[in-house]
Amino acid sequence: MTVSTKEQPTSAKDSIEVEGATIRLAGDSGDGMQVVGGQLTTTSALHGNDFATFPDFPAEIRAPRGTLAGVSGFQVQFASTDIFTPGDTLNALVAMNPAALVTNIGDLEKGGILIVNAESFGPRDLKLARLETNPLEDGTLNEYRVFEVPLDTMNREAVKDIDGLSPKLKDRCKNFFALGLIYWLFGRELDATLRFVQAKFGSKPNIAAANERALRAGWYYGETTEAFDHSYRIQPARLQPGTYRNIMGNQALAWGLITASRLSKTDLFCASYPITPASAILEELSGFKHFGVRTVQAEDEIAAICAAIGAAFGGAMAVTGSSGPGIALKGEAMGLGMILELPMVIINIQRGGPSTGLPTKTEQSDLLQAMFGRNGEAPLPIVAARSPGDCFDVAREAWRIATRYMTPVILLSDGYIANGSEPWLIPDFDDLPAIPVEHPGPATDGAPFMPYQRNERLARPWALPGTPGLMHRLGGLEKEDVTGNVSYDPDNHQHMTNVRAAKIARIAGDIPLQEVNGPSQAKLLVLSWGGTYGACTTAVQRCQAAGLSVAHAHLRYLHPFPMNLADVLASYDQILVPELNMGQLRLLVQARFLRAVVGLNKVKGKPFTVAEIRSKIKELVD
Repeated sequence: MTVSTKEQPTSAKDSIEVEGATIRLAGDSGDGMQVVGGQLTTTSALHGNDFATFPDFPAEIRAPRGTLAGVSGFQVQFASTDIFTPGDTLNALVAMNPAALVTNIGDLEKGGILIVNAESFGPRDLKLARLETNPLEDGTLNEYRVFEVPLDTMNREAVKDIDGLSPKLKDRCKNFFALGLIYWLFGRELDATLRFVQAKFGSKPNIAAANERALRAGWYYGETTEAFDHSYRIQPARLQPGTYRNIMGNQALAWGLITASRLSKTDLFCASYPITPASAILEELSGFKHFGVRTVQAEDEIAAICAAIGAAFGGAMAVTGSSGPGIALKGEAMGLGMILELPMVIINIQRGGPSTGLPTKTEQSDLLQAMFGRNGEAPLPIVAARSPGDCFDVAREAWRIATRYMTPVILLSDGYIANGSEPWLIPDFDDLPAIPVEHPGPATDGAPFMPYQRNERLARPWALPGTPGLMHRLGGLEKEDVTGNVSYDPDNHQHMTNVRAAKIARIAGDIPLQEVNGPSQAKLLVLSWGGTYGACTTAVQRCQAAGLSVAHAHLRYLHPFPMNLADVLASYDQILVPELNMGQLRLLVQARFLRAVVGLNKVKGKPFTVAEIRSKIKELVD
């Protein structure tokens, strides 16, 4: 039994053209919402839409079925225009059980489409969702267009004659039934998902056939039921010409690191300890041994960064990644990498904290940790990604800075970026600038090697072990300037501290000036960083279209700041910094530039909505 992709059904019902749609599929963590959400994303990408996604899953590996804590969701916005966020309010919500309904209904627009699995609203289901009455019967959903679908029954009917599958396995196909209905409702084609089913389950033809049946049954349910009298269609977006693919943030980071290693002709070594939401980087890198990538799953966070330091000493492109709790454990070794002055990239995919906190939820609360989370005077450069696709570029930039200035570089991302996805224009490798790496050759004059003899950037030479005549000492003890001998001299320690700080400060002259989107002078400047980029960009664009005096600047370089940032800030009456913490960038900007800054702060494990930022802009400008 094989899956056929040749028959693409065509709807006979009317369709209404809309600019875009925001959809969320929600159910238990075992209901396959992430799988079908990914398929909806891929299909929308192939349709030519611009899109952005927001996967949201529980911290528990497998929470009790039907409970609020176990709800998993996947949100995607696709449109015929440029978009920067997965959407504020939902146009359509698919709720597979009462718990999914309770946790997500607040995001559905009034009059929005609510599709529920009507057969999952029994007394026990309601109790698990902490509901005293059935929302399908008590009138609480009257503000929405509710479609009660007998999803269990319809799915079982579709797959009833497929042999070799238990009733439990057949029931697990219902996520594809729901996906098929969404495909009909928003004019998506089935082909890409049918190919996915064949690729994933081809060795198990009965499972492949069941999922195909469920997908098609969902589509035909939308076509034949009288509940839906029309569907919606979204035209392809006008994107920059080129070849695109759907890419997630952590995947883009891994590919950017691999590309940087090839651009610098240096083999990549990554050592990490598994931690949400950073683990996918190590997993992705492990599949590229043919590109000279070496990966180590270390026994703990300290071992991971120490292995990376050893690889850097040996001349490799050294990388380690983690999230906030792991970065805390790496702190002493980060200081070691700094005083050794070895190039490496330290990745922090931020999540809700402190401690274990909210492991699967997003936050930007590790900026001060990145700035100051080491003993002694140990400044390090910090760069931050703004979107999934931008991770590719930021990874290359982090390695460029690391090699030019012989220093570890901290790269900040967050769970929202890491797990989200967007269309990514695949670059031509030959068009990417090389990252030159130089190692001193063998000494031929018999003179002793000076490991701290610095160049015009104050970077010391990257001498490889075993190079004749270049034997030298490295370690955590303070070193004498130039010679690298251990030194306890107080004046030398002051001098070396000053030099290391000056080296990091000089990076400001080697990065782009800060750009501003909007007028060069205005009542308000929105200053953002990291994953707030999309919401801030959209909010500012809409406020500018409404005639408000506002501009937007987004920071990639957080330490050191761009050289012109002081002048940029001085050109605006007020500064607004939206960030998913309690005001960390605001604190740094106020301390550095002595400017009063207004904060918009949120630590709910969710990204900003465009409406939240627009409201604050209007409040300040009006």
